[in-house]
Amino acid sequence: MRIGAVATLSRNFQESFVKPLLARPNVELVLQSGSLSDLLIRLGTHTLDLVLSNRPVQGDSEREWRCRRIARQQVSLIGRPLPKGKTMRFPEDLAGFSLLLPSADSDIRTAFDLLCEQLDIRFRVRAEVDDMAMLRVLARDTDAIALLPSVVVRDELRDGRLHEYCVVPNLYENFYAITVKRSYQHPLLKTLFSRTEAEVLAMAV
Repeated sequence: MRIGAVATLSRNFQESFVKPLLARPNVELVLQSGSLSDLLIRLGTHTLDLVLSNRPVQGDSEREWRCRRIARQQVSLIGRPLPKGKTMRFPEDLAGFSLLLPSADSDIRTAFDLLCEQLDIRFRVRAEVDDMAMLRVLARDTDAIALLPSVVVRDELRDGRLHEYCVVPNLYENFYAITVKRSYQHPLLKTLFSRTEAEVLAMAV
């Protein structure tokens, strides 16, 4: 089973998605990362069976992509635990924090900027990062707070190194599975797609 994932996608989510295959000793799993355009080329030439992305694609007469949303998760503001007695209210207190944000190419960032514009919120950017793994590291090692889905930092939230300050209302990251129309589809795709969104995300907790 050959799966490609965009380089910016949460590693924790990827692990959760393929978890049913990891328990099968007779399955050889190949995981590759890259840009969405590169992965789609490989999918189109049948060197990949599936591509995981946080952006949808639309098929055309040349490439008959099949794109399905497999899960979505709310996006949070996450950082080191605050001093005892201190809290953060959104959006009232946002201006008092430095933010670690996804890059402008991210759908999350676009939606966050629009929300702040609608609410007339000003914020300070400490860094813009196009990789969720790096956002995870910076949230852990600096005093700034990061905008990301909690699945990205599930281990740090569990052991108390990071704290979820708030869930940003009406802001989500979507996870998509992309295949291409072909006469033969890998039989394990049915296993992966048979789970509900809640079941996929439950493995990521």
